[in-house]
Amino acid sequence: MRVVISGVAGVGKSTVLAIVSKQTHYDIINYGTLMFEMAREINLVKDRDELRKLSVDTQINLQKKASAAIGKMDNVIIDTHMAIKSPNGYLPGLPEWVLRELKVSSYFLIEAEPELIKDRRSRDHTRKRDEDTMSEIAEHQAVNRSFAISYAVYSGATVSFLNNPEGNPDYASSMIIKALTRGD
Repeated sequence: MRVVISGVAGVGKSTVLAIVSKQTHYDIINYGTLMFEMAREINLVKDRDELRKLSVDTQINLQKKASAAIGKMDNVIIDTHMAIKSPNGYLPGLPEWVLRELKVSSYFLIEAEPELIKDRRSRDHTRKRDEDTMSEIAEHQAVNRSFAISYAVYSGATVSFLNNPEGNPDYASSMIIKALTRGD
């Protein structure tokens, strides 16, 4: 089984996934990291945050390579973005050719209040993120919801929207773990 767990930068997805990985037998594959490693091998980028600044065609080619690799794996959680905010607008994180390869059974979209996300981003000095306003964060979350539903229509998978409140990542992770263990 392959599932996708997604959320905007700063929503706490990495924290939730760390809990999920300790309590399930699923491997976690970070789609962006895999794309970054592939891009770095051919000298397109030096750090992961440069990926979204590549041309759309280059990003699409990297998506295709990464999805082909992940599509051969079983019992995997794919940590990725539903929508990628690029200089030209939102790029689908999981376009049709990626969905065809991945054969996803469930999508989990982790969300939080924009103010909380903005605060979390300001405390994370490990990444070079764009400065988004709370309105832009809210818009990105809304676009993510739309994309998740569209992906589910194509793939026949379920979609779950999970709140990740401050100081309680166990709430979102427990919902994911429950769904994954029902599917075993």
